[in-house]
Amino acid sequence: MRHTEFWARMDRALGAGYAQVWADTQVIGALEGRTVREALDAGIEPKQVWRAVWRVLELPDSER
Repeated sequence: MRHTEFWARMDRALGAGYAQVWADTQVIGALEGRTVREALDAGIEPKQVWRAVWRVLELPDSER
């Protein structure tokens, strides 16, 4: 998954404005206690970050 696809999914899940705020503030244990933005900046693959986001947001399987 490319970063552009990751952010498109975030926008669909949370809305274009809120997705960025959420990514900067929500700490996720599965990302070693990082925010989404910190995880991506640390080089964690967007697909792995998305899986963590998907679980936290309890999104439907179709969004996996």
